[in-house]
Amino acid sequence: MQGQLEHIDPLDWRQFILAVNKLADNFNYGTDASPFLGSGVEYVQSRQYQYGDPIRSIDWRVTARTGKVFVKEFETPKQMPCYLLLDTSASMIVSSQKRSKYATGLHIAGGLAFACLDRVSPVGMTTTGSDHYSVEPSLSKDQIMQWLHELRRFQMDQSTVLTRRLNELSARLNNRALIIVISDLHEPKALNALKLAAQAHDVVVLQLRDPAERQISGTGYFRAREPETGREFVTHGKRTWIDYETITQELKRRQIDHLLIDIDIPFAHKIRWFFKSRGILGNGAR
Repeated sequence: MQGQLEHIDPLDWRQFILAVNKLADNFNYGTDASPFLGSGVEYVQSRQYQYGDPIRSIDWRVTARTGKVFVKEFETPKQMPCYLLLDTSASMIVSSQKRSKYATGLHIAGGLAFACLDRVSPVGMTTTGSDHYSVEPSLSKDQIMQWLHELRRFQMDQSTVLTRRLNELSARLNNRALIIVISDLHEPKALNALKLAAQAHDVVVLQLRDPAERQISGTGYFRAREPETGREFVTHGKRTWIDYETITQELKRRQIDHLLIDIDIPFAHKIRWFFKSRGILGNGAR
């Protein structure tokens, strides 16, 4: 695996924004009900008319049946804010591809952010490195453009503090939120933090994987170095140093939605199907 010091997306800014908007359109394509927001105003009950009630709210069917004027009452579903947590650790920029895991993750984060805005759901951004960058959820497209620009040239950290960022975020949130973690999950302790966060919030993990991390076939034993901790170890071509199967099982057991994304394979349709098939993001409750 070759290390790339340059973690900026190979596309220039204009091409990058066009690609992000195209990804957002792909996420929203063919979806009537939003994967991020409920299906609009929901009917609750009918009650007897009171002075001042709008005429358009009259329930004509119940009124005709009872002989008394009734009006419909609706409940507007709460909009869950979306918090995107993007991994800015060193392992995210070590890549065998032209576009690193970090550049891919930022691309996905931008697409999800614009998709949220299309569904009128506020979205914010938090990085999971020691050099903290955070933006509170809002419905401002300009704000998204600003943090996308900043994070394209963000100073990457040596190690991740995903566990700390998750604990800090969970501690200050009073209401249920949608938390989307975009990371390669090279921090083992993060699983426990994800489990705790999922007790009060909807948690989604988009795990990024470089093709060199899948399996280096046809090779014998070799020495490798973990970029975040500096730990050196010996492995071989038939062994992976990240146990993806265990991670998947652990997250599934805790009802945390998890999607493994290989950065060398087209992923837009896979992510769209993933969010659409969940079915629980719209109502904000499990």
